[in-house]
Amino acid sequence: MNSTFMSESVFFHKKVTLNAGGKLIDISRPKVMGIINLTPDSFYAGSRKQGVDEALQQAEKMLMDGATFLDIGAYSSRPGAQDISVAEETDRLLPIVEAIIAAFPEAVISIDTFRAPVAEAAINAGAHIINDVSGGQLDNDMFATVARLQVPYILMHMKGTPQTMTQLAQYDNVFLDVFDYLASRYHQLKQLGVHDVIIDLGFGFAKKQEHNYALMSRLQDFQMMGLPILAGISRKKMIYGLLGNTAAEALNGTTVLNTISLIKGANILRVHDVKEAVEAVKIWELLTRS
Repeated sequence: MNSTFMSESVFFHKKVTLNAGGKLIDISRPKVMGIINLTPDSFYAGSRKQGVDEALQQAEKMLMDGATFLDIGAYSSRPGAQDISVAEETDRLLPIVEAIIAAFPEAVISIDTFRAPVAEAAINAGAHIINDVSGGQLDNDMFATVARLQVPYILMHMKGTPQTMTQLAQYDNVFLDVFDYLASRYHQLKQLGVHDVIIDLGFGFAKKQEHNYALMSRLQDFQMMGLPILAGISRKKMIYGLLGNTAAEALNGTTVLNTISLIKGANILRVHDVKEAVEAVKIWELLTRS
């Protein structure tokens, strides 16, 4: 199913369904993705969940608050994060995935990893979506793995690695560089037969504050790619660095940017605070119907 919209007097068709494990999800109405971090060093302490019980409690709360997706990560991708082995990432991840699926079989689970073996193990354990911050750059087997598994893939823009990206935040034109990167990587995925691709501009990844806001100001122009857009700005430094507070105090700024993202065409909001994001979607929906 496609929705049609007009930009600069040209009609584009934007894909607005995802096939996640046989579940057809309509994202023409924006959906919310809740973040569950299984790492001890993620940038926002409130997202860190250690052990099965804490993760299950967070999953239950997010689902009750209206999350459509749960995004589970076991490798911190914050700037300068500690590198861990594939084995450690997998060992952190799989028990949580299996427990959440057992407790909430209708949950749609996204796996935040840039490593193909971790992604495949999680999909085999019952997860549905691969969310790759590196856009396939950090594991040459990732695209082929996604194509073989035939699962939705979140394609994000980043330069370098979580350990080096801060030094690589240099662009002649950040909009054109990110657009060209996403278009090129999507072409490769399409050639491999990957059907469901969501794009993520990578706010905060190898980007300074001015780059983040330049991309936000042109978020609507990425709809020209005809792909669903994920906005991942929750509690990031682009908010608290501008407002002079902390990640713990950045919920209000997050809601403002989530609302702007909805106005500009975002289909998925990836957030730490599901209830507030769902409320933003409800208000946006009412206004667009009136």
